[in-house]
Amino acid sequence: MIERIVIIDRVDPVSFYGVNNCNMQLVRNLFPKLRMAARGTVIKVIGDDDETAEFERKIHELEDYCLKYNKLTEDVIIDIVRGEKPRDVKSDGVIIFGVNGKPISARTPNQQRLVDAFRSNDLTFAMGPAGTGKTYIAIVLAVKALKNKEARRIILSRPAVEAGEKLGFLPGDMKDKIDPYLQPLYDALEDMIPAVKLKEYMETGVIQIAPLAFMRGRTLNDAIIVLDEAQNTTTHQIKMFLTRLGMNAKMIVTGDATQIDLPRSTQSGLVQALKILRGVEGIGRVEFSKKDIVRHALVQRIVEAYERFDSASAESSAAGAPASE
Repeated sequence: MIERIVIIDRVDPVSFYGVNNCNMQLVRNLFPKLRMAARGTVIKVIGDDDETAEFERKIHELEDYCLKYNKLTEDVIIDIVRGEKPRDVKSDGVIIFGVNGKPISARTPNQQRLVDAFRSNDLTFAMGPAGTGKTYIAIVLAVKALKNKEARRIILSRPAVEAGEKLGFLPGDMKDKIDPYLQPLYDALEDMIPAVKLKEYMETGVIQIAPLAFMRGRTLNDAIIVLDEAQNTTTHQIKMFLTRLGMNAKMIVTGDATQIDLPRSTQSGLVQALKILRGVEGIGRVEFSKKDIVRHALVQRIVEAYERFDSASAESSAAGAPASE
């Protein structure tokens, strides 16, 4: 009899062990000659050498499956332990499988263009109105690269620019004041990574979410870097950010030139960068439109109404008359 220690540290323990450890109980039933105890990421198993070695192999096969699909079912566990291939999960066009095995894929042609541009370029700009999924797909691509070990960390950033509110009047310390600006990034990650694993990644720095100002002076190697709401960067800020790109790193910059919250006298760094970098090799650019909006159908109509109002305002200003309200 020997004791063997098996480590499962690549997946969320809750997804792996199942509710009330039901998956682990099934594994016990499938290996009746072994004694085992599981706690956290460690499984201790006692039995003869051949059986414990087979147990370790099967556990790592289950871990591989859980890492890819973010779930384990009874049928999958039985198939893998018996040496049979699990029934295929439909994965055509799927970028990753999110929490509880939810398939996440590009939902519009331009979202797919962003996937393709990211594959071909080290820096990609994704431009378009709210609700087109450009930020969400950017984070999906970052999580996929992390899962596939194409990068060691994910760095997500946003400029902390007030859209009518003043930071100084918000309660709490600096983190409390800044976190609301970064919440959309947390929301996307929670769709893709189980809560326990996400907390671990955040605590160990595998995933970092920080305001743009925190990027100064850093060289970002072995990382996928996403800058969201880049239309609210100044010309100096975006140059600083783009030059953080290190070795074995990729960057996605998202923004909407129609939602600039900077003071009127300040030029958007994103708008300037797109002009300066046009035609530079290794830089991709994807333009989203209101047809790509994947939120509530009303969002598209809201965007179209504002576009009509802006056009009417511009025409009235050119004619020297005030725009009607």
